Amino acid sequence: MTEQAMDRALRTALAQLLPELRAFARYLAGSRAEADDLVQEAVLRTLRSLDGRSEGVDLRAWCLAVVRNTFHEQLRSRRREQRLAEAAPDPETPAEQEVPGRMRDLTRALGALPPLLREAVILVGAQGLSHQEAAEICAVPVGTMKARVSRARRLLAEALEKEAPVPVTL
Repeated sequence: MTEQAMDRALRTALAQLLPELRAFARYLAGSRAEADDLVQEAVLRTLRSLDGRSEGVDLRAWCLAVVRNTFHEQLRSRRREQRLAEAAPDPETPAEQEVPGRMRDLTRALGALPPLLREAVILVGAQGLSHQEAAEICAVPVGTMKARVSRARRLLAEALEKEAPVPVTL
C-alpha cells in the first residue's frame, strides 16, 4: 500500500470515529464548543503522532485515549489559570431555569461528577467499553476502573433521586 493510500485510509477511519469521539468529548467537557475543540486537538495530535504508521494500532482506543489525555491536560491548564484569576472578582451569573426532562437531569448530574468518575462511567456506560478496555485507555488497573464506575453510578443515582419531582397527592 502506498503512503498516500495509507494516509487516505487513516483519514477515512478517523472520519468514521468522529461522532464517537465527539460524544465522549461532549461528556468530558460539558459543552459542544469545548468538545469540538477537544476533538479537533485530539485528531491533530493523532495525525501527528501516527504519521502514516497506523498499521496494527487500535485507532478507536488510541483516539479515545488521546481525547482523554488532551482533556486532562487542558483541565490542568485551566486550574493553573483559575488560580491566577482568583484575585479578580467573579462576575455574577444568572440562575439557571429549571428545565424538565430526565436527559437534562442526567446531563447535569454527569457534569457534577469529578472528571475521573465522569470519564469512567462514560467509557463503560455510554461508549460500551469493557472495564478492561476503559482501564487500558485511562492507564489504570481494572479494579480502579471498576471502583470509579461503581462510585460514579452511585453518585448519579443519588443526584437523580434528589432531582426527582415529589408526587402531589390530594
